[in-house]
Amino acid sequence: MDTSLVNRNPEIMSGALCFTGTRVPAKTLFDYLEGSSSLVDFLEDFPTVTQSKAIAVLEAARERLAADASAT
Repeated sequence: MDTSLVNRNPEIMSGALCFTGTRVPAKTLFDYLEGSSSLVDFLEDFPTVTQSKAIAVLEAARERLAADASAT
């Protein structure tokens, strides 16, 4: 995934994959959506993540899932 969207740093959040420039784990976005929360809820709770970056991560995950499904 594009490092302008997410990255890992062992000194930030124990190396969890986080939105670049934040301490917000990317997994948190998926946890919100898996539960009863919306993208708007996530963005309100984590204002350091921009809407465009959150959507780009979702789109990249969708593309990766489609690519992996096509490979099998």
